[in-house]
Amino acid sequence: MVQAYNFLASWQLFPERCIFENGIAPKSGNYKIESIENGGLLSIHINWVSLQNEAFYSQYSFIPDGERKIFQNQELAHEIQASIPNSSLMRVTLYKNNLVILDITHEILPNGYLKLTQAGVNAQGDNFKNIEIYHKQMSVLPYAASVSGVAVRPTKEGVIKHKALSAMEDQTNMQLNQIKQQIELLAKQAHEISKRKELSLLIYEAKLGFKPQIGHTYHLYEKKDGSHMLSMVAPQEWGKSGPFKQFLSSVKLLADHTWIEIN
Repeated sequence: MVQAYNFLASWQLFPERCIFENGIAPKSGNYKIESIENGGLLSIHINWVSLQNEAFYSQYSFIPDGERKIFQNQELAHEIQASIPNSSLMRVTLYKNNLVILDITHEILPNGYLKLTQAGVNAQGDNFKNIEIYHKQMSVLPYAASVSGVAVRPTKEGVIKHKALSAMEDQTNMQLNQIKQQIELLAKQAHEISKRKELSLLIYEAKLGFKPQIGHTYHLYEKKDGSHMLSMVAPQEWGKSGPFKQFLSSVKLLADHTWIEIN
């Protein structure tokens, strides 16, 4: 039963991440998998609450040895077959009259969540697929998380883990937000440097009749022949006419000899 270890837990449903093609969509739910020391027997307890606050409960057990066995509830299915190919995959198949009526795949995702995929045939004979996502329940409350939930009793170890998990989430979220802000700042600075570089290349290719001074403001024009000119004369000082096609921008020379556009 070593490979079943990852599945043995009480799992809490993520209703907003589920896809239901058949049945009633739940508002909340628990999915508990436990080992019974009796020939490798596993037991599954399912309880959930509908959007109308109706409580439902189901339970069944099986031995995941890959062999077909008689199912407890003959009205639902005649036989059950279960296997655990690896530590992150468990399959359960229900048969009726030698036909598969429900195939249930349990998959442990890389983030530790449990993905439950139920593929079967509904009462109308149509194929359906329901997908449910669960996270491992770490509650230390002495009562159920929902009106039909499985009771979780507090332990010293559970309290310690719960506090450690909360502190870890707070710290990692804070660090991730800091890194995100730093990345956004670096991206903004890179964009500004790129703009300064483009502007500087344009100015150094323009006609200069003087030596620009660091920290001084000048004015960039496009001449009628398409070339550029840097001038100490502001647009309003030219009057109605001037030796240029259009005024482009007022600019300032920085200490690193790049130019910045000023409004």
